[in-house]
Amino acid sequence: MAPAPDPRGLTTPAGRPQQARGTWGLRDRPGVLWLVLAVLVALAHPFVPDAVWLLTHLVLLGALTHSAMVWSTHFAATILKSPPTIDDRRVQSRRLLLLLAGTAMVVVGVPSTWWPLTLVGAVTVSTAVGWHAVQLVRRLRRALPGRFRVTVRFYIAAAACLPVGATFGVLLARQPADPWHGRLLAAHVATMALGWLGLTMTGTLVTLWPTMLRTRMDDRAERLARQSLPVFLTALVVIDTTALLGLSAGTAAGLVLWLAGLAWWGRALVSPLRRRPPRELGPASVGLALLWLAGGLVAAAVTVAVRGVGDFGDLTGRIAAVVAAGFGLQLLTGALSHLVPSVLGGGPSVVRAGQRWLEKGAVLRLTLVNGGLVVCLLPVPSGVRVVASTLVLLAFAAFVPLMLRGIRAAVAARRALVAGEPVETPERAPWSLGQLAAATSMLALVVAVAGALAGPAASSDLAAGATPTGETTTVRVEAHDMAFHPATIDLPAGNRLVIELVNTDDEDTHDLVLPDGAHTPRLAPGDAATLDAGVVGSSTEGWCSVVGHRRMGMVLTIRVGSSAPAAAPAADHEHMAHGSDHDAAATSPAYDASLPPVSGRVHRVYLTIDETVLEVAPGVWQQRWTFDGQVPGPVLHGRVGDRFVVTVHNAAQMTHSIDFHAGERAPDRVMRAIPPGGTLVYRFTARRAGIWMYHCSTMPMSSHIAAGLAGAVVIEPPGLAPVDHEWVLVGSETFLGDDTSWEGADEVDDTAVAAEQPDLVAFNGRAFQYDTAPLRARVGESVRMWVLDAGPNRAMAFHVVGEQLESTWSEGAWTLRPGTSGGAQVLPLLPAQGGFAELTFDEPGRYPFVNHVMVDAERGQHGVVEVTR
Repeated sequence: MAPAPDPRGLTTPAGRPQQARGTWGLRDRPGVLWLVLAVLVALAHPFVPDAVWLLTHLVLLGALTHSAMVWSTHFAATILKSPPTIDDRRVQSRRLLLLLAGTAMVVVGVPSTWWPLTLVGAVTVSTAVGWHAVQLVRRLRRALPGRFRVTVRFYIAAAACLPVGATFGVLLARQPADPWHGRLLAAHVATMALGWLGLTMTGTLVTLWPTMLRTRMDDRAERLARQSLPVFLTALVVIDTTALLGLSAGTAAGLVLWLAGLAWWGRALVSPLRRRPPRELGPASVGLALLWLAGGLVAAAVTVAVRGVGDFGDLTGRIAAVVAAGFGLQLLTGALSHLVPSVLGGGPSVVRAGQRWLEKGAVLRLTLVNGGLVVCLLPVPSGVRVVASTLVLLAFAAFVPLMLRGIRAAVAARRALVAGEPVETPERAPWSLGQLAAATSMLALVVAVAGALAGPAASSDLAAGATPTGETTTVRVEAHDMAFHPATIDLPAGNRLVIELVNTDDEDTHDLVLPDGAHTPRLAPGDAATLDAGVVGSSTEGWCSVVGHRRMGMVLTIRVGSSAPAAAPAADHEHMAHGSDHDAAATSPAYDASLPPVSGRVHRVYLTIDETVLEVAPGVWQQRWTFDGQVPGPVLHGRVGDRFVVTVHNAAQMTHSIDFHAGERAPDRVMRAIPPGGTLVYRFTARRAGIWMYHCSTMPMSSHIAAGLAGAVVIEPPGLAPVDHEWVLVGSETFLGDDTSWEGADEVDDTAVAAEQPDLVAFNGRAFQYDTAPLRARVGESVRMWVLDAGPNRAMAFHVVGEQLESTWSEGAWTLRPGTSGGAQVLPLLPAQGGFAELTFDEPGRYPFVNHVMVDAERGQHGVVEVTR
């Protein structure tokens, strides 16, 4: 392959363009900057808002788009042999600066929901790429006839795609409701990934692929590229049009058509590959990137065909990871591994000096990246996925320092040549089987961890004096639809029982526990485990220990010989005493009842579901199920017409879900189950005022709400007058297990939930907390108390002792308007209802606020407003 002309306008004595050699800051550094930022975001992703979006765009819009601009200019100049005056380095620098500024605005504007900044950034990026396209057209028009002009046509078509994809992205940043969000996202992803980046890649690899393999290209390469370009463009038009119209079958067909074009174009890659299989990082990485792209296209087509394009926003999590990591990053690192040493120039010895560093650990890195990504796509526990993704990240991150060392080595070698000093020319080392073994061992360790988490539990001993027969009965049991299948196992007395449990449910997590404590792990849908029960001498029962599942019928009867099934042992539900010592100081800080301020019209919220031990009364602890580690979950605050984009990540050990009463959405779209380790994006527009409940909607819902998975969304009525203090009080019930110590705190007692027998009733998750940490106001200050009854079962009559409620608002309407002569003594609420009461304190003192269902006030739904002068 001929080298590129020097964009600075220098020529050789023979009049030919001089090659672009040496370093150039605006060409070399922005790509590295975006990669470094991507690594930092990946390391800090639990604490970074929109981490997945940001990672994807730092790689694809940042590093890859910059590289596409730089190297398409490089190859166009090389192929067309155009004069350097058309597009000198000064002009290119301005264009690259424009791209850098626009990309920075987009990656700041979208996460911050500052739409004007996003719009300006998208326009700036589009302007830079449009300018790039104009220069490509100028080169093409002024070039003499020659081979591979089709490559430049690929670049021009790719550049035309970017402003279209950017328009879709700008509209997405307005956070439209579904199904438009999914439709726009499908069109945006296809246009940017398959149009802008995909066409740039396919156009470049026509000539770069055989050059990287150091062999002759296929004689059909130019013809196949020329034939495939209309197929690619037609497929993009079909995808975008059908996606925007909501025609899922058409979108899937468009994806298949693009894949067919890729296969037709890719025929030219096979012959060079057969002649010289990859023995260097560059071609191996690029080849694997193409395989990930093809796999991602298949996955996207199947998903869209089955689930529909309107749900595309909730379907792209792993597909996006494949495109950004498996395809995007591998394509970038592979191409740069070959191009960076070559473009620095100085002859073969200088190139090899740089490549020696870039090839270090090549087999190890390739194996970790691709094997780790495969593990991430498997239905493994979330902890295993975290370990595998960490290995992938480390393998990718190693590229940056190795590239910098390679550049330094090449520059040093070139200076030595200029000075007439000898330059060591290292031979290309054969690929290391040791690295392959090391990488495979690391990945095997990850799989071993998965086996430890999902493998057989400790054997149980239910022999009870039975004489072992030496025989083993193995039974496959499936768990689905809140039942075990079969529900009864007939076992000869004295036989060893081995149960192969498979969770065939579509959504729920299940396990199996035997009376002696032997158990399987909790299994996500599709997972399996083996439980060796040992010799079983008498009939017994096993059950699913996921809260509420046993009550709903998940019991497995083991019938030994001719004996009848044994009754399950009765549970002891005596709890720790807790009713009379509520004046003791709590050991945890009180929940902040202040209504958070409202800002902006688009609210991007991130909720993590997890299991956390929390204090539920002074000295009384429970294993709670929480949104963001607190009960109730964070209070969301907005106005009528505001849009909410809520990303919910399930870090717990069982399946959960979420239901926002503040939005109107089809339940089967957004209230579906979130498996352990899964993420759901829930979008809604707040069309009506109220204090709305949100909660987990996984069955049994009563237990999930009682365990702590509930919170409030406050949507202010228009024209609501300002007040001095606004507090939010969420009422809830607590059902304790046997152990209420911090060390061994039990989960919610679902039997007590079903019997409607709460041990504690509280405001904001902890009984009596506002007795010792009162809410505070001054005489004459106006107060608005927002109240939600999260239940799950009991009604509330909210009352402030010593005061009358001056105005009340409940379930979307005033029940007592301000300024009237009347007053109210309670704000009555049924479960899931909410409202607010307004009042002003005329005298200093301690004013209790209670649920006037007095037995519940005595159980903990009690607090104090301390009023001072």
